[in-house]
Amino acid sequence: MAERPQWKRVVVKLSGESLMGPLSHGLHQETLQRIAADLASVAKLGVEIAVVVGGGNFFRGIQGADKGIERARADSIGMLATVMNALALEQAIEREGQSSRALSAVPMPSVCQPYSRQAALNHLGKQRVVVLAGGTGNPFFTTDTGAALRGAELSCDAIMKATQVDGVYSADPKKDPNATRYETLTQDEAIAKNLGIMDTAAFALARENRIPIIVFSIQEAGAIQAAILGKSRATLVVP
Repeated sequence: MAERPQWKRVVVKLSGESLMGPLSHGLHQETLQRIAADLASVAKLGVEIAVVVGGGNFFRGIQGADKGIERARADSIGMLATVMNALALEQAIEREGQSSRALSAVPMPSVCQPYSRQAALNHLGKQRVVVLAGGTGNPFFTTDTGAALRGAELSCDAIMKATQVDGVYSADPKKDPNATRYETLTQDEAIAKNLGIMDTAAFALARENRIPIIVFSIQEAGAIQAAILGKSRATLVVP
């Protein structure tokens, strides 16, 4: 019997750092292609996938602010970084034989299609992997908030947050050997415990729209598909 995905439509949040592999910055081709192959395999299961990608492998707005660039302008530079990642991911997905479209909340029609809810839903309905760049299109909002916003707008069944660890822990497992991993949490518990999964604006959007969040590791091949099928070590954060 064929395996059945747990969710029909999801938004996957990928950090820019997840695309740089062992490099200190930029794009690591093998890592990029591994993630693209994972997304393509999930799409072939019939899951509709939107991907919100960050830009931290090139530029993070908060870092620019620390270097004397005003925050609004620094965030705008960070949004441009997400467009670079989205274009690279779009091509990598298509190299896997899976149709994909990059849409940007910061309009730049000569580079990629501007984001609109109608356009994104149209592409999802045609089984294209939709790669969403530009965050929310506004400064002062993280790409976590962008993922929660798009998850709500596109009526997604779940927000899948890809991280460097296999779920949510009581403390940083890299620093505290006694840290324990949660199997399930409520979003209220995550906020009260200050677990730092997503910022409070993202949590508020997810909670208001009753969208669960799955936190899992992106480090291994097939990680997204395993999380979709409920086979990976992960933490489910419920509204």
